[in-house]
Amino acid sequence: MSTTPSTAKNVLTSDVEIKGTLKFSGELMFEGKLEGEIQTDGVLQLGDSAIVNGNINAQTVVVRGKITGNVTAKEKIELKTKTELFGDIRAAKLVVEEGVTFVGKTEVNPNKVSPTAAPARPAEAPKFPEPAKPVGR
Repeated sequence: MSTTPSTAKNVLTSDVEIKGTLKFSGELMFEGKLEGEIQTDGVLQLGDSAIVNGNINAQTVVVRGKITGNVTAKEKIELKTKTELFGDIRAAKLVVEEGVTFVGKTEVNPNKVSPTAAPARPAEAPKFPEPAKPVGR
């Protein structure tokens, strides 16, 4: 048995609309609409009807709905089939199923950098010549 307290499982159905910041502990299944941000040290599950316009910071995020905003998870982000995500992702682990629409950047780093590791030097962007100009006919 774990010594951690049991986590509360909360549900907000599709008829719920929120404007502002949503904060919770434990686990939340969200099916509604949110304009704002979500902050938690727990697990967020967005259902098929969920629409979030704002950033998400959580331990774990499982997405089935639509997000317009950045998603950061300390542990894992799962993008399920039919998810639409327009924003950047940062997580230790990322799972993407077939049929996901994702427009943004990802930063997935399962290994946290140890304090004794040498700092990574950013690579220089490759320099490409200008594209060839079309020759007149």
